[in-house]
Amino acid sequence: MNYDDSFSDNTTRALTQIRRLIDDGNLPSDGRLPTERELSETYGFGRRTVRRALEVLEAEGLLWRRQGKGTFAGQPPRPAAQMAAEIADEVDALGVMEARMGIEPQLAALCARRASGEDVDRLRLLADRTYAAADSDSSELWDGAIHRLIARIAGNPLLLAAFDLLDTVRMGEDWQHKRHMARSEETRAIYHAQHEKIIAAIDARDSDRARAAMMEHLQVLTDNMRRTLEDAL
Repeated sequence: MNYDDSFSDNTTRALTQIRRLIDDGNLPSDGRLPTERELSETYGFGRRTVRRALEVLEAEGLLWRRQGKGTFAGQPPRPAAQMAAEIADEVDALGVMEARMGIEPQLAALCARRASGEDVDRLRLLADRTYAAADSDSSELWDGAIHRLIARIAGNPLLLAAFDLLDTVRMGEDWQHKRHMARSEETRAIYHAQHEKIIAAIDARDSDRARAAMMEHLQVLTDNMRRTLEDAL
């Protein structure tokens, strides 16, 4: 199911209006959006419609929320950034993958226990966006959004902090270059099928299957990256 198709026309219109608000840049310097009530009054939509539109935009990585502070355009501040900068030179791409295999399968298992139906719809939307991406940068952006959403749904603050550190390291230019080298039309199709397998296990609320599917996905990523690095020598 296409996630956007699950919404009413009002929600689709609300998405369009709020995207335009973000794209136009007519926001305060901190990127804070108007409140749900203010958006509702400005655009003439119900609060529930506005809330669902904001949830989609958050899943897409266009905004983030802080409890008691509001909703903001862009990406949230990354408290792991300083630590990531300190260790980035000490960790190679395969070391990052080793750490991911130690953390992300458990996040997928917890996600399978705690995901709602709407969470699954968002994951499917992000998987479709990843596969449909026209270039490597866009594909990497949406791919990262899938894994971050799984980590957030898992709901374990310590594991989420560890994931955030890894995610910050893998956003570095050197890592991105290695990922681009390892990406091809063939691997893109493989990764999409693996994302769908992970999401199907989450949808079935099968923690063991979600854990195994994530491990399989990360192992394939690791093997492809290792071959690419060896070929580049």
